Amino acid sequence: MAFTIAIAGKGGTGKTTLAALLIRQLIQAGKGPVLAVDADANANLNEALGIDVEDTIADIMARINNNLEPLPAGMTKDQYLAFRIHQSLAEGDDVDLLVMGGPEGPGCYCFVNNLVRGFMQELSNNYAYVVMDNEAGLEHLSRRTTENVDILFVTSDASVRGIRSAGRVKELVENLALQIKKMYLVVSKVNNGTMETLESEIKKTGLELIGTIPQDEQVFQYDLQGKPLAELPDDSPVVTAVTKIMQKAAIL
Repeated sequence: MAFTIAIAGKGGTGKTTLAALLIRQLIQAGKGPVLAVDADANANLNEALGIDVEDTIADIMARINNNLEPLPAGMTKDQYLAFRIHQSLAEGDDVDLLVMGGPEGPGCYCFVNNLVRGFMQELSNNYAYVVMDNEAGLEHLSRRTTENVDILFVTSDASVRGIRSAGRVKELVENLALQIKKMYLVVSKVNNGTMETLESEIKKTGLELIGTIPQDEQVFQYDLQGKPLAELPDDSPVVTAVTKIMQKAAIL
């Protein structure tokens, strides 16, 4: 069974950056293979990892549902979907990427979520680690997409609103009694002096702060130029910060 790491938090709090660098460090440490799952409707984990994606689950489902991709003779819809999801895995160096894509209907992700849950359970024995970059907000938690997780990193930017939002994620996890073994807070986009201001708000959430990720001009430049964050140099401040977080969480 794979060791499963999930990242949750509102948009703009560095979820994808954290996911990409977690995967980067796992691979560099020889802890692959890794299954990366982009469960955000605004999918961009592939860009952060430098992996080309041809198909998303949502695209496959849309083609099948609209009869643009007819079912082969002798196969049920569920069987064919499972086959096509296997085909949709985008391969990188010691990492495979599964991208959910947009919802199949207005605001509806239920069937896709169910597929991903079943698919991850089936595939987990083939990977040492699963890293899931979840959609912004709390929807994935309320639909129980993120379950049976070894570590949930809840991300926040360096703001009171972000910390309070992270606290609501913790409350939802506890209210739903999700099977999450450990839950930590990661604060990103941190500048000198900001954490002292946020200390009291962090205590109110009850979340354990496992580390911070600094505001880094190099990350901005990589994003601006469309360069994969997984190619950041080893001495990058954000790479160093994520490595320390992983060491503290006993992942490395």
